[in-house]
Amino acid sequence: MNHFNGFTSSETFTQIPDSFLHLLNEIDDIAELKVTLYAMYRIERLEGNFRGLPEAEFDSASLGLNQKEIRRGLKKALERQTMLMSKKEAQVFYFLNSPRGRLSAEAFAKGQIEATQSYAPQKSNLFKLYEENIGALTPLIADMLRDAEKQYPSVWFEEAFEIAVSRNVRNWKYVQAILNRWKEHGKDERRDAKDSIQDAKRYTEGEFSEFFK
Repeated sequence: MNHFNGFTSSETFTQIPDSFLHLLNEIDDIAELKVTLYAMYRIERLEGNFRGLPEAEFDSASLGLNQKEIRRGLKKALERQTMLMSKKEAQVFYFLNSPRGRLSAEAFAKGQIEATQSYAPQKSNLFKLYEENIGALTPLIADMLRDAEKQYPSVWFEEAFEIAVSRNVRNWKYVQAILNRWKEHGKDERRDAKDSIQDAKRYTEGEFSEFFK
């Protein structure tokens, strides 16, 4: 089991309805539990009057489930009526069975409201850093990044990628080696000219030399 580093002061905490705690005794499928919690998290962060999510929003990278499991989780949430589904032509959206969710679902089905939100999946900062500095995500890489999020402080990731890019070594193993070194030997936060020279040697020689062959 990977140890959790703890919540941070920069996070936004998602509210959980009181009645959901009673559902924990009834939900016995991890897929149903994950899609329901994810819907609460994402819908709370939507702006405007439309409070629905398309099925594509429930992606494997965010939930750690395959598509078959996601569909099963959504189906069970609909059967339990913790979530609602509303259709208009070819568009299908999922809503929480809450006062605002019920109003949105009904208004959408009647064509009284449009799905105007941007529904790109919410990715962690680490996923964004990887795509911006290394390349496209694969399921295997996504799993590795999720493991890294549990092992290292989130504030380390941006600097580790900066070091990798500055050394022109654009691969995850190099970034992970930097993070692992900081975890094992401590991370020196000082920044001056002497430290910069030492950093250059530290990340190009010794244990990191294999990445420059």
